[in-house]
Amino acid sequence: MIGRTQKTEQTIWVVDDEPAVRDALSVVFEMEGFSVTGYESGDAFLEAARTQTPSCVFLDVHMPGRSGLDILKTLNADHWPAPIFIISGQGDIPMAVTAIKYGAFDFIEKPFDAGQIVDRVRETLAAQARRADGHGAVADFPGRELLTPREIEVLGQITAGASNKEAGRHLGISPRTIEVHRARIMEKLGARNAADLVRIVLTGEHG
Repeated sequence: MIGRTQKTEQTIWVVDDEPAVRDALSVVFEMEGFSVTGYESGDAFLEAARTQTPSCVFLDVHMPGRSGLDILKTLNADHWPAPIFIISGQGDIPMAVTAIKYGAFDFIEKPFDAGQIVDRVRETLAAQARRADGHGAVADFPGRELLTPREIEVLGQITAGASNKEAGRHLGISPRTIEVHRARIMEKLGARNAADLVRIVLTGEHG
């Protein structure tokens, strides 16, 4: 696992082998007051990640050499402190879903909408701040050790009665990504439906 270090506030890293993508995202975020650093390869990003942690990362799923999925595995992304957005084309949705299973925070589809990307990042950073304050914590329950930290956060939203849209807004991720996590959680805990899931968490009993 890559070591954790002091986080640099409001810094965005863009990992993409296409200069045009790095330049476009840099312009968008620098206009909004963020500091942006680009990396043209996964190896360059992983080297930097050994000593620094940005506010968030945009990572292309398709790159020469190490793919985005390989990078997520090497980084142990589920336990890395900065959220990682996978950049994917419209035909890459199954790949994006797999990336979420490997610890990606969410995915951004090409072509980009500049305003939506900035809003998503701001929502994500706000969600990170709420997370640091301990909001949405889930008490211990059978099978908790099977879940990733992010799945536990999603489960906290589900058991509080939040819809996929509400949970996504609170955690700074898309409703589709909430659906991916919900399916994984139910599979891991052996829950047949949402009510069964809540019962397991609140009472420790399977229906």
